Amino acid sequence: MIVQQNRDGEQNLLRLFGLSSLLFFLISSTLFAKSFEDFKRTQSSSFTHYKDVKDKEFSKYLHSSWQEYSAKQTQNFYEKPKPKHTEKTAQRKIKSVGPLINILLPKAEQKQKSLSLDKSSQNLHLFYFGQKISLNVDLNIKSAQFYPQNQTGIVSFFDVLVHSEYEDSLRDIKKITSELALNDWGEYLLVKQIAEKLYTKRDEQRLYIWVILNKLGYDVKVGLSNKHVVLLHWTKQIIYATSRYSFADKKYYLLSSYAMGKQPRVYTYKQEYPGANKALDLSLKTLPSFQEDTHSKTVHFRQFGVEYPLSYTYDKNLIDFLATYPQTDYEIYFNAAFSQRTCSEIAEGMKKYLDGKKASEALNFVLHFVQKAFVYEADQKQFGREKVMFAYETLYYNKSDCEDRATLFAFLVQKLFHISVVGVKYKDHMATGLNIPMRGDNVHYGMHRYLIADPTYIDANIGQSMPKYKLKKPEHFIVLQKD
Repeated sequence: MIVQQNRDGEQNLLRLFGLSSLLFFLISSTLFAKSFEDFKRTQSSSFTHYKDVKDKEFSKYLHSSWQEYSAKQTQNFYEKPKPKHTEKTAQRKIKSVGPLINILLPKAEQKQKSLSLDKSSQNLHLFYFGQKISLNVDLNIKSAQFYPQNQTGIVSFFDVLVHSEYEDSLRDIKKITSELALNDWGEYLLVKQIAEKLYTKRDEQRLYIWVILNKLGYDVKVGLSNKHVVLLHWTKQIIYATSRYSFADKKYYLLSSYAMGKQPRVYTYKQEYPGANKALDLSLKTLPSFQEDTHSKTVHFRQFGVEYPLSYTYDKNLIDFLATYPQTDYEIYFNAAFSQRTCSEIAEGMKKYLDGKKASEALNFVLHFVQKAFVYEADQKQFGREKVMFAYETLYYNKSDCEDRATLFAFLVQKLFHISVVGVKYKDHMATGLNIPMRGDNVHYGMHRYLIADPTYIDANIGQSMPKYKLKKPEHFIVLQKD
């Protein structure tokens, strides 16, 4: 009897537990449904009226079926690993030939302009490479979420942003870009920093970047990989060490996996955002006009027992900006703008050593400066990855490898002597060529003969090639634009 009562009690408890579980499930489901409906309302607010008709059409398009795209890894800079150490040769006296040198100092640098944005009306403040920036942002967009974490979540985020008061942000971004003389890469970094200020989640940061860059006219696609947002950028130049995706005759690069070796499959779409037909151009024709953070540096080199010091200043904010660059075409580095102030200081420092010398002596002096004033070290050891430096960066870092020295030497030769110079690239090495009437090892590019000048071959004079490259044909020449 007692046993029967216990069994009846257990059955009653089971029934009660079952009913409770069912009731809990129904309540939870109702609450979830309600919260999801609330979420949908806050995300889309039943968006039916779009400010821009192209946003309405593009939102519809984003609901269509996406496709999976496989990546291709871009080629490496070099077919073979670069040398781990430099080669050295015996010092040889230079035959004094050519006209007498008189270094002309560059014009003084213009003073920086301060931003003219009305900061009193701005609500978002940040530091951008040392420059205090304020702009107006519709802070209601902070409510935009990447939820659910799929294609629907992307469309919902898009709808929130295009229904916000984003026009003020675009106007301020364009004004900042103009007043700071930012190139496309600088404008991209500005939008990226704004996104990081607004959102804590990386997926939502990337969605904001996607919408704003499209509104600025850049052709950028958004996609999904492993339930996370990725951005595919159409660029004017090749970007190395990252994944590449092809759409018709356009190539898009995954900047977020730069130098990480990943080649993810991405779900995305083919069509561009209407009017977004601009490729990201990494050219650096003018330097950004940042608030300066100047530091001084003195380097030394010894030639025939004489010590030669050279002092100059550099802007750390500019160095930090250049450090963000991905690996791209060599033409970008060889033809990049350079600080007028630093250039003037170097020219003034060189002038006291070079004025009155014959051209052959002066050119070789600059070559030996680049060979010896900096320690050679391969990028993999110094940075853990391949990194091509701008000439300005080579002056900042104490260590550099072959293409960094070639870039700096080419810049100095062009600025100080105004002669034609090319970068000479082999499968595992970089040197330079000078279009001058002297004897020595040479290469031909176009209709011209270029004398080899190797900034990595220690104590070599102009016209001396490393023995292993004497008979090798260069695979590529980097042409410098005329000064």
